[in-house]
Amino acid sequence: MKKAAIIMGSDSDLPIVEKAIAVFNEFEIPFEVHVFSAHRTPEEARSFSCSAKENGFGVIIAAAGMAAHLAGAIAANTTLPVIGIPCKSSALDGVDALLSTVQMPSGIPVATVAINGGANAAYLSAEILALSDDNLAEKLTAYRKAATEKVLSKNSEIENKYNK
Repeated sequence: MKKAAIIMGSDSDLPIVEKAIAVFNEFEIPFEVHVFSAHRTPEEARSFSCSAKENGFGVIIAAAGMAAHLAGAIAANTTLPVIGIPCKSSALDGVDALLSTVQMPSGIPVATVAINGGANAAYLSAEILALSDDNLAEKLTAYRKAATEKVLSKNSEIENKYNK
């Protein structure tokens, strides 16, 4: 199975990234986590993204707040799928990061999840990796089935309590 990378622009993004880590651990997806800033360590971010495919990665998550150029900087240097997590900052509640992450020029796409959407970034990563991994695809199918059953169980409880 190919690895996933999680790159955060600052260690302050770790609480959001930990949600992605939990999903990767649940699905037994190998991953690496790094702190690279698009502005403070541009050479390191570039070097990582340029060599990611050769180093066995299949998808990259980039989490950043404020100007949030990290996902775009990573995507500019690789053809691997890049998923951006816009992180909430104190100034504009993450809207600035959302717009910076989602507004990419044609030909350099970044898939973007919700503000602070670490878990969904990992689920999307898992779906991408599952395209070439039948075992992971089966795990995702089982996860979805369990989620459906959980909601239907809650529905039955509510119906039985209030629909008489």
